[in-house]
Amino acid sequence: MDASATVLARFVDGVDAEGLGAYGVHVLVGRMKSEHRWRSDDRENLYSVSKGVCAIAAGIAIDEGVIALDATVPDTLPGVTLGDGVEGVTLRHLLTMTSGIDFPWFADEAVPWPDLAQEMLRRPTRGPGRMFQYSDASTYVAMRMLGAVIGDVRGWLVPRLFGPLGIHNPQWHTCPLGWIMAGSGLELRTEELARIGRLLRDRGVWGDARLVSAEWVDGMHRDWLATGSDAPDEHYGIAAWRGPGSCWRLVGRYGQFVIINQDQDAVVTVTAHEEFRSHRFVELALEALEAAT
Repeated sequence: MDASATVLARFVDGVDAEGLGAYGVHVLVGRMKSEHRWRSDDRENLYSVSKGVCAIAAGIAIDEGVIALDATVPDTLPGVTLGDGVEGVTLRHLLTMTSGIDFPWFADEAVPWPDLAQEMLRRPTRGPGRMFQYSDASTYVAMRMLGAVIGDVRGWLVPRLFGPLGIHNPQWHTCPLGWIMAGSGLELRTEELARIGRLLRDRGVWGDARLVSAEWVDGMHRDWLATGSDAPDEHYGIAAWRGPGSCWRLVGRYGQFVIINQDQDAVVTVTAHEEFRSHRFVELALEALEAAT
């Protein structure tokens, strides 16, 4: 039995024993892959795992020189009314949840304002880079900045990311103004999401093509920021969370995970709807990877 099958079998046994609400799991170890379904492989909302794809979009755009990580809000959104200090908020701050703007909005909530970006940016900042506040609005504004330069982000990504990965016509929920919700709302199958995981594990390379720079992927999980939580793994990078152990991960509500272990050349991708114990998917994946070494 290859390593991916060993990891898969142990993970599936754990999920079944605990009755967790998994949809599917894909395990990649080296070049070997194994997968298991608890239900059909439909495209599902990835929730906050969508932020990881936004980070890749930003990385590709930075590689192409169309935007800079330290571009400020007024650099790309000059017509927006800004709150006190917001002129210093950068793309980096928005992607790392450190704009300092108190605006904890999430994509499963209504958008009662005419323009979500304007509503966030008109509020004052307590100082860019000084505090962490997790919010879908932060990623949304980051992608509005990118969209101001390149247009529709989903469409722009088709030939640069989705097409090369063989992901045909993915859907992404949009706001009333037609912009992608960014921090949530991208719909992919488990196996399609696993291709994103493989791209990240391989530091931006897919087959013979480089889709995003290795420096950018490394930066997503290099400079960890404290979130204010006492949990040791509650540190944030660029759309990514630290740990457990030597792993790093993309995380979405109800158990959407891309868990990358660079040391073991492995990726475990999970889609699910588990409302109460989604953290167990990560723990079971780590246990299965450790048992396979």
